[in-house]
Amino acid sequence: MKIIIAGGGKVGSVLCAELATEDNDIIIIEKNEMRLEQLINKVDVSGIVGNGASIDIQKEAGVENSHIFIAVTPQDEVNIMACILAQKLGAKYTIARVRNPEYSKHFDSFRESLGVSLMINPEMESARSIAKIIKFPNILSIQSFAKDQVELIELEVQKDSPLANMSLNDFRTRYGEILVCTIRRKSETIIPSGQNTIRVGDHIYVLGSKATIRKFYKKTSWKTKDVQSVLIIGGGRLTYYLLNVLKDYHMAIKVIEQNREIAEDLSASYPNVEIILGDGTDQDILIQEGIENYNAFVSLTGVDEENIIASLYALQQSVDKVVTKVNREILLGIFDSLGMESVITPKRVIANSILRFVRSLGNPSISDVEALYRLANNEAEAIQFKVKNGSKAVGIPLEKLATRDNLLVAYIIRNRKLIIPTGQDSIQPSDQVIIITKDKYFDDIDDILR
Repeated sequence: MKIIIAGGGKVGSVLCAELATEDNDIIIIEKNEMRLEQLINKVDVSGIVGNGASIDIQKEAGVENSHIFIAVTPQDEVNIMACILAQKLGAKYTIARVRNPEYSKHFDSFRESLGVSLMINPEMESARSIAKIIKFPNILSIQSFAKDQVELIELEVQKDSPLANMSLNDFRTRYGEILVCTIRRKSETIIPSGQNTIRVGDHIYVLGSKATIRKFYKKTSWKTKDVQSVLIIGGGRLTYYLLNVLKDYHMAIKVIEQNREIAEDLSASYPNVEIILGDGTDQDILIQEGIENYNAFVSLTGVDEENIIASLYALQQSVDKVVTKVNREILLGIFDSLGMESVITPKRVIANSILRFVRSLGNPSISDVEALYRLANNEAEAIQFKVKNGSKAVGIPLEKLATRDNLLVAYIIRNRKLIIPTGQDSIQPSDQVIIITKDKYFDDIDDILR
């Protein structure tokens, strides 16, 4: 598959690393020659120095013969123009990153009229994730499948948790139709079986119907107090979208932003939110604004280190729920040792959305990729396939199905019925099947087979 990416920044570099397999021919278009050289030396891609919205540069890259054109430059207008041009030149599919709230309000009609296959807003998607995490303070992350019928939550097992030292066989007996599908234990990621035991400090990923997950959450939660107040530092786009989601939660919200123009714009857009002009990373200001009185703290400045330090201070002040934005994934490895909780990485959000779209084109005669999420510091994937008649996995009991190692057929949705499969169950045409795997390149259901 020939894929052309305009923009070699944070998102573009992640996409290059994820998509540069032997089955894909990746060409990156980037204005900054030094950045392009660094990317080419790091990943097996070729590149062109130039503007992704230039017809001459697109022709040089061979856009007319490309399967997918992806525009992820910092400018929305450049991304939109580049996709329109690529579509006119003959690219089969086009994807644009669009972050401006004015554009995002009219995504569907806007996208269709311009002929762009997919428009993605990483801040909007990240805001929705943060809002879910705030609503359930014990949950570190939460993902949805099958049109919100099924949820996958991440929890850290505390010393006094009823889950500590419980075998997974006992877990299933006690909690019913939910499944521990992944365990992250320090630097190890485990796709478990019934013989595994949950230990203190484990991050467990639990999958089940929305109703059973909510019941499980109530039974096992150690933080029982709902979040009634939120302190946010940083007033950028992500905060704008987050406030738009939180306005329906009936919470007391305060935002600290040091840029006067941004603060005034937020105040005008959200008159019911308290906007403070100041440096939210300054501990004196945090004390002055009563950080210890808030149930949740969300650090959304543009500097990773400032977000981490501010979040550590919030933890010291015994804030119940702390959410931290981190752009550089290389920093994620230090979070466990620091006792950090929920981390949001917007570039990973958009990369996962684009990967899901790209994988859905892989082998549409066998299955479609309908959802894709990375788990356990990107060491595992949860993928939802829509199965078709041509699959080799159809009709064979799972206990006889020769699947790859480190893989779990976790869930089947069949005619709206939710099934945690046993060895006697089999995959059928039209099923939606959720797979948990440590492999990262599955694009159809038959990839689970040896």
